[in-house]
Amino acid sequence: MGCPVSPESVVHQEGAQLDFSRSMSYGDYLQLDAILNAQHPQSAAHDEMLFIVQHQTSELWMKLMLHELQAAIRCVAADEMSMAFKLLARVSRIMEQLVQAWTVLATMTPPEYSAMRPSLASSSGFQSYQYRCIEFGLGNKNPAMLQPHAHRPDLLARVQAAFEAPSLYDETLRLMARRGLPVPASHVERDWTQPYPASEAVEQAWLVVYRDPEQHWDLYQLGEKLTDLEDAFRLWRFRHVTTVERVIGFKRGTGGTGGVSYLRKMLDVVLFPELWRLRTEL
Repeated sequence: MGCPVSPESVVHQEGAQLDFSRSMSYGDYLQLDAILNAQHPQSAAHDEMLFIVQHQTSELWMKLMLHELQAAIRCVAADEMSMAFKLLARVSRIMEQLVQAWTVLATMTPPEYSAMRPSLASSSGFQSYQYRCIEFGLGNKNPAMLQPHAHRPDLLARVQAAFEAPSLYDETLRLMARRGLPVPASHVERDWTQPYPASEAVEQAWLVVYRDPEQHWDLYQLGEKLTDLEDAFRLWRFRHVTTVERVIGFKRGTGGTGGVSYLRKMLDVVLFPELWRLRTEL
């Protein structure tokens, strides 16, 4: 049998750098001191750390999602379809991470949540400006959702910009019109701050694509990428409402919403209605 090899000798043999007094380390690059010292429980409840980390990591994933979603919207507007597909696939995978995160929070029982709930005061995920930008970017426009950010002009400006800009679906329909498909003028130029109005004419334009995918391959692919994204988003909403009901029942939310009753209404929101309706016609 050979002599045991120490971890230190392996590190030296592989040439790993051990002295970071003059160069950037892993922790330096990732700003880990700032990230790992950003958890400040307001109560003595053990489970408050879970609640904080759950929501902080979700906000980090949403930061990346916004980064990718906004780039995807620009790509669709510029007819750069290959890159748009890559970005939208990544957005869907990020959404899957957010869906799975609810399974961790669901380990918190009602008594455990009740022990820390007073420390939340009126704070709520309902007030997340990043989430609101994502919803606006996906086309779910509601001017009332600007108000929770009015106390922060810097954040309000970001949310307002997303509210006033064409959504991902708006840019998709404009692309289809540029390709000569019969998208009505009312859906090519409109007040982007208004909720999206579902259209029989838009459904017919999509049916042209889906009935001849080889002729319209990139638009066909784009339609399926959008369907993937909404599918993942629906799962996120469903896991959200079931986790909230499991943890707090039908109590009102800390941000003043009806809690579960409000979240259940959100399950009925359809982002890309014609892409779902056309399936009945095929």
